[in-house]
Amino acid sequence: MPLLKLDRIALHYGTRELLKDVDFTLYKGNKIGLLGRNGEGKSTFLNVVAGLTKADGGERWVRPGIKIASLDQTLPAASATTVYDVVADGLKEVGALLKAFHHAIQDGDMAALSRAQDALEARDGWMLQQKVDTIISQLALPADAPMKNLSGGWRKRVALAQALVIDPDILLLDEPTNHLDILAIEWLEKQLRDYRGALFLVTHDRAFLQNVVNQIAELDRGKLHAWEGDYQSFLNYRAQQLAAEERSNALFDKKLAQEEVWIRQGIKARRTRNEGRVRALERLRTERAERVNRQGKASFTVENAERSGKIVAEVKNVCHCFGGDPVISAFSTVIMRGDRVGLVGANGAGKSTLLKILLGELQPEQGTVNNGTKLEIAYFDQLRNQLDMDKTLIDNICGGRDFIEINGRNRHAISYLGDFLFTPQQARTVVSALSGGEQNRAILAKLFSKPANVLVLDEPTNDLDIETLELLEELLVEFKGTLLLVSHDRVFMDNVVTGIMVFTGKGQVDEYVGGYSDWVAHGGSLPDTTAQPATATSRTENTGATKQNTAPAPANKRRSYQLQRELDNQPALVEKLENRKAAIEQILSAPGFYNNDPATVAAELEKLAAVEQELSAAYRRWQLLEES
Repeated sequence: MPLLKLDRIALHYGTRELLKDVDFTLYKGNKIGLLGRNGEGKSTFLNVVAGLTKADGGERWVRPGIKIASLDQTLPAASATTVYDVVADGLKEVGALLKAFHHAIQDGDMAALSRAQDALEARDGWMLQQKVDTIISQLALPADAPMKNLSGGWRKRVALAQALVIDPDILLLDEPTNHLDILAIEWLEKQLRDYRGALFLVTHDRAFLQNVVNQIAELDRGKLHAWEGDYQSFLNYRAQQLAAEERSNALFDKKLAQEEVWIRQGIKARRTRNEGRVRALERLRTERAERVNRQGKASFTVENAERSGKIVAEVKNVCHCFGGDPVISAFSTVIMRGDRVGLVGANGAGKSTLLKILLGELQPEQGTVNNGTKLEIAYFDQLRNQLDMDKTLIDNICGGRDFIEINGRNRHAISYLGDFLFTPQQARTVVSALSGGEQNRAILAKLFSKPANVLVLDEPTNDLDIETLELLEELLVEFKGTLLLVSHDRVFMDNVVTGIMVFTGKGQVDEYVGGYSDWVAHGGSLPDTTAQPATATSRTENTGATKQNTAPAPANKRRSYQLQRELDNQPALVEKLENRKAAIEQILSAPGFYNNDPATVAAELEKLAAVEQELSAAYRRWQLLEES
């Protein structure tokens, strides 16, 4: 018996028909990967399955008692809410009681503890408390850490814990690998392979698809096409289907053209036309008008700048630390013109730091970096900071002008954006209204509009559909300049780079020839990062006292006078930075603030980013001092 069934589901978005009489059935043990181009409606379809979006037509049936959990592609907020509270929120009303019980224990509030105990016993909540504790333990999450102190990858784990805590029969995942490093992705693969319920997911990660799913569903022009088997076998099936569709359309168009010629020239030697044939022609015209053409492929190129010097960057004995923790230690290398280097490591290992050092944007604490000559650098930022979300696409890419200069000649802005699959209507749409994949394509459009001989790409694959991803691969392979790539997409890296730098922990960076798979085949492995991340101190609201989330230093361990003094001063430093951050946030949240001139807004945002970085370093230093 199925867990869920959709029958002739139809859904419109404005004048566009996203879903056309879609039938879909989900059984226990199904692990289905949903594919489709950016903007086809994959996330919307997941919401229909989850019951969060109501269809315009058709019926949705769910077996009584079935529990559905969803993981959205956006990260949970980096708020002061603790990990325990976010996970417990997955249990709705009982979750609120569990949070009250948990905080009462922490605060030593016996009256609140007694009330929470009575309420939990009345709702049989102790079994659910065990589920919360178990899932937090299984995912190695720091229960009392505030979300704002966690990296994107760890916040993604917390969101997954919130989804799994209800022990769902159906698990819906939208781009689950975004913000995860390679180790976390491989860990998630194992979790999902062992999952016993029904799984329905959207992802662009081809290795992840191949390793997890046993069925493929493709959303194409409003229709859902299903395939029983893994991703690789689906690719062969889809190629055959598209070839058959093209042949059928070609035959249809040929017949239509012949009939159009006939209707215009009439029939010689007869005074009347064959009315049956006329009616048949009208049906052909109607069928042709109703045919939805497959979305074309993006077609973009990098505008090559003048060749750089032979040496792009020469690094000698570079060392760099954050909060006393080494992220790069005694690292030396030479990057030559034409090198294609991938940076591999866990989140927070120092990949972006090394990129900034290589490009001269950050001075290392020790060692030297000599950059080459004639460098024209194009930088792709995974946080999409190059885009102004309140401006239209054409304003972002072309500065509001009708023409843009590409490879020495003027092109109309609409034509150039069309190479990136943007319609004229989308070109005049504010960027915030675009999907994640469309925003990434917008960054690529901006990136490739300027000459470059060095491409620096930090997680360029997030949210891109697989066809655009493959086109980007082809473009990078043909690029004649130097490529520096940070990516957790194993297939993408294997297809693009010729060498990798691996961050193996404690500041160690090793270089290898070949891609990620070559390194793994020769025995390479990243250090285990499943232990709890370092977390900052949390404050109890009733006393204002600080409480450290990590274990205290052993009593028999003696610190030097300087270290002890620094440790004693650290709480005041953290409090000072927190107050400064709160003051900036109060300015940013004031009504009408964003109506100020862009320079004023940008300056305040830069202040916030700087103080957040200082605060993070202070937290890490505090923990290091406690453990010294």
